[in-house]
Amino acid sequence: MVSATVKIETGGGLHLRPTGVLCNTAIKYKSTIRFQTRDVTASAKSVLSVLGACIRPGDEVTFFCEGEDEEEALNGILEVIRNGLRDEENEKKELD
Repeated sequence: MVSATVKIETGGGLHLRPTGVLCNTAIKYKSTIRFQTRDVTASAKSVLSVLGACIRPGDEVTFFCEGEDEEEALNGILEVIRNGLRDEENEKKELD
């Protein structure tokens, strides 16, 4: 198992759009991906779980990945968070 703690810097925290980006990223991996913030621990692959955690800007979230691609999964989650949880595919479509 690997883990890392990050601070959520997106405006509005994890509302629907950034939650969708996070969950779509997590779903790509075979590993179990869970997160913990305050007193909530849940699956990062579940939109309802992430939204239910009410993650606000400035909150620290610890991600735990366990499975055959755990390192890759953790790196993927951290990268999408560092990139502001933007949906790059939809942004490209909107620009076209």
